[in-house]
Amino acid sequence: MESNRTVIPIKKILTGQLSSVPMALYLILVLLGVLGNALVISVVGENIVREHGGGRSSDMILVNMAFSNLMVSVTRNILLVVSDLGLEVLPNKDCCQLLMGVWVWLRSVNVWSTFFLSAFHFHTLRRIAPPIVSPNGPRGPPKALLMGFCFIWTINLIYSVPAFVYSTNGGKNATETLMLVSSTTRPLLGCLWDFPSTYSGLAFATASMVIHEIIPILLMSVTNLGSLLTLYAHGNMHSKSNKVQDAPVIRRVPAERRAAKVILALILLFIVSWGASVISVNYFNYNRGASSAYLLVLARFSNSAFIALSPIILAVGHRRLRAVLKSIISY
Repeated sequence: MESNRTVIPIKKILTGQLSSVPMALYLILVLLGVLGNALVISVVGENIVREHGGGRSSDMILVNMAFSNLMVSVTRNILLVVSDLGLEVLPNKDCCQLLMGVWVWLRSVNVWSTFFLSAFHFHTLRRIAPPIVSPNGPRGPPKALLMGFCFIWTINLIYSVPAFVYSTNGGKNATETLMLVSSTTRPLLGCLWDFPSTYSGLAFATASMVIHEIIPILLMSVTNLGSLLTLYAHGNMHSKSNKVQDAPVIRRVPAERRAAKVILALILLFIVSWGASVISVNYFNYNRGASSAYLLVLARFSNSAFIALSPIILAVGHRRLRAVLKSIISY
C-alpha cells in the first residue's frame, strides 16, 4: 500500500496549533459550542418530552442539529484543545481509524442536519395555515421525520467507511500532503490519511468537498430563498384581505417570517464559516506559502464558529430557549 503521508519535523504554527492568546479565544469558542448546544438539547428536548405526542417537528430537527454540533465539539474540538495544551496522546492505528471515521461521519451529519432544518421549513410553508389537530390527540412524531433522521445518519455513516479504513497513525511530528476538508485541518493526535494511492485520496477529498460543502450550501440557499419569497407572497396576499376566517393565518405569517430569518442567519453563518475553512485548507493543499500556516489557524476558528454561534442565533427565534438564556444571564 502506498501511503500519501510524510513524516517530517515541522514547526508548531505549521500544524495549525495556536499560541497563548488565540488558544484562549479558541477555548472560549469550543466551550460555547459545548455549553450552548447542550443547552439547546436540554431546553428544546424538554418540550419534546413534555408533549406526549413527541413535540413539534421543528423542535426535533433543532435537537438533531444541536446534537450533531455537540458531538463534533466533544469528539474533535475538545481533543484539539487538549492537544494544544501540551498533552501528548498518540493513539495506535486502530484508534486513529476509529477517530477519523467518527470525525468524518459527524461532520457530514452536521452539514446535512443544517440543510434538513432549512428544507423542512420550506416544506411547511406550503401549508401556511395552522395544522389540523387530531381529535384523538397527538399520535407521536411523524414517521417521515424519523425516517429523515435515520437516512441522514445512516447514509453519512456509509460514506465515512473509507475514513475508518484508510487511516493510520503517523506520530506527533507528522504532517500530510492531502487534507480532507470535512474531517480535520491537521494531523490531529498524529492520525493521518493512508489511501492506497494519491489519486484515490484526491478522489475522496474532492467528493467530500462537492457532496458536503458545495451541494449543501447551494441547496440551503435555494430552500431558504424560497421560504422568504413564500412568506413575502403570503404577507402581501393577506395584508389586502380583511376576512375574519383568515385571522389565524395572518397571525402565523409573522412568526414564520421570523423563523425564516433565523434560519437564513444560520445558513449565512454556515456559508461564511465553512467557506473560510474550504478556502484556507485548499490554499494550504496547493500553495505551501508563508501565509498558509495562519490560514490553517483561520480554518480552525471557522470550523468551530458555526457550532459555537448557532445556539445564540437559535435563541433569538425560539421563545423558550430565549427565556431560559435570559434567566441564566440575569442570574
